[in-house]
Amino acid sequence: MHAPAALRETVADVVHRTPVYDIHTHLYDPAFGELLLWGIDELLIYHYLIAESFRQFDLPYDKFWSMTKKQQADAIWQALFIDHSPISEACRGVLTVLNALGLDVKKRDLPALRQHFAKWQVGDFVTRCLDLANVRQVCMTNSPFDDLERPVWERGFTRDPRFVGALRIDPLLLDWPNTVPKLRAWGYDVSVDFGGQTFGEVRRFLGDWTKKIDAQYCMVSLTPEFAFPAHNDTAQLIQHAIMPHGREYGQAFALMIGVKRNVNPRLRLAGDSLGKADIMAVENLCSEFSDNKFLCTMLSRENQHELCVTARKFRNLHVFGCWWFLNNPSIIEEITRMRLELIGLSMTPQHSDCRVLDQLVYKWQHSRGLLGKVLADKYEDLAATGWEPTRAEIERDVHELFGGALERFLKS
Repeated sequence: MHAPAALRETVADVVHRTPVYDIHTHLYDPAFGELLLWGIDELLIYHYLIAESFRQFDLPYDKFWSMTKKQQADAIWQALFIDHSPISEACRGVLTVLNALGLDVKKRDLPALRQHFAKWQVGDFVTRCLDLANVRQVCMTNSPFDDLERPVWERGFTRDPRFVGALRIDPLLLDWPNTVPKLRAWGYDVSVDFGGQTFGEVRRFLGDWTKKIDAQYCMVSLTPEFAFPAHNDTAQLIQHAIMPHGREYGQAFALMIGVKRNVNPRLRLAGDSLGKADIMAVENLCSEFSDNKFLCTMLSRENQHELCVTARKFRNLHVFGCWWFLNNPSIIEEITRMRLELIGLSMTPQHSDCRVLDQLVYKWQHSRGLLGKVLADKYEDLAATGWEPTRAEIERDVHELFGGALERFLKS
């Protein structure tokens, strides 16, 4: 039988060495140029830090948004790293990145940090971050409705195999009346009242873009009020277009539920919040469309237990990630323990949700530490029963949790 210390060391080593398939990010293939965000200023003006900064500095919103990116980063650095200890998870993440890159954070020298990042070429920096994070593949968030992104796909480019696509369709499902003119301009014969061949044409649109970006799944971010079935555009489109498309292409539908948009619009992207959703919408979808596959993450901590219970009842549901406001160590540990106890290894405990390339480093370094701790506890529980986990079994399990289980689910 393993001694507890030896078992914990084995688990920590396996978790450290196992490459990750990061199943949801807001990163871009380097071919997208400036859409791929990276570097110290992007780290500092990330919306997590913007929202936190306004709790510290006395600065009008309009004044902040009139600043250059460098000036905004200077203000945030001063407020959160100089005037106060950078103790929040978002601040700690910045320091984890800098430390992993070999930079001396004790000097608190922002100009020197900028000089370091200025020396990098983007291609080299992508490789460096992926290596430091031990991430084998990154799943992007790709929207045909984004006027900056769509032209890149339309003219074509040489794909970086480390970056794979996911089809984001929020405007289609959440703003149908304003989406119809766009679809018509692109050659799809749709109507606001769903007359004629509208649903078939929406399916053709989804199929065209699934093939164009080689989408691993299609996805939408939904409010806490999301309900299914319902007498609204969203429900009709899901039932008559998204579900048939998913069955035709064997493509999962990812539901990210719980975001409340623009609670404080003066914070712009940082102004979103969350709310508890009704799990019945997920249960109804999984039950009514048993031949479809669903991915789901929910934003409210209060939804996590019932989401796990729902996953126990429906094998066509794959739970993933600690999304956004849940991405804090105490909550990640709690949720990961619960998921392992309720649904075992048939889930994906984490995704990075990165908007800045550098964040891959801290998101996965922090998450690996937490996952290693939780797994070691669980394997010790097994060892106490006489079941001795081998290194090969631990390697198999960690591979499942780091993307293997999801890949099998998507291909099933």
